[in-house]
Amino acid sequence: MLKIRNERETDRKMVEDMTRRAFYNRYIPGCVEHYLVHIMREHVDFIPELDFVAEIDGQVVGNIMYTRSKLTDEQGHEKDILTFGPLSISPEHQRKGYGKMLMEHSFRRAAELGYDVIVIFGSPANYVSSGFKSCRKHHICLDNGKFPSAMMVKELRAGALDGRKWVYCDSPVMAIDEQAAQEYDGGLEPMEKKRLPSQEEFYIMSHSFVEDDA
Repeated sequence: MLKIRNERETDRKMVEDMTRRAFYNRYIPGCVEHYLVHIMREHVDFIPELDFVAEIDGQVVGNIMYTRSKLTDEQGHEKDILTFGPLSISPEHQRKGYGKMLMEHSFRRAAELGYDVIVIFGSPANYVSSGFKSCRKHHICLDNGKFPSAMMVKELRAGALDGRKWVYCDSPVMAIDEQAAQEYDGGLEPMEKKRLPSQEEFYIMSHSFVEDDA
């Protein structure tokens, strides 16, 4: 039976190891997500109340972590929102619905804390069934005016974005130092870096944009 609870300090190593196994070679040869988990917890934008693990028989099999981010409208007004990631499920427990259960649990808690919008980057196929929509439909773009295909939005409260045009800005912790990440990974148990088709899929999605038809 799956149990969802807040991460404890004693879970940290297990969560980092599980995240590494979940993402290794998926998007690039190797991965950086476990390094992000490692540094995120000490950042001012990290939200401990929204750091959840999923466990089965006392074994951590999943994790979701949130940081604060913001939107700015055309008049310069800012709105505090959320971003989650990484969302990790151990390889042997993927495709069982545990990721969606973690998300739904975290959405309820986020709403209780007063947050009403979440913006993420990822494959739409993994998130549209949980209520995420293209950023273009909510008029949310990057500071260059573009609408990434991988950027999606979920309102935790209907009408929270009220139709205005917004620019998204994530937490500085998301700007990963790739050299530092590689050095950190190099100090862990060796895993073979491979080139896989999923990496090309990621490249295509991460470099694609939705046309602005406004």
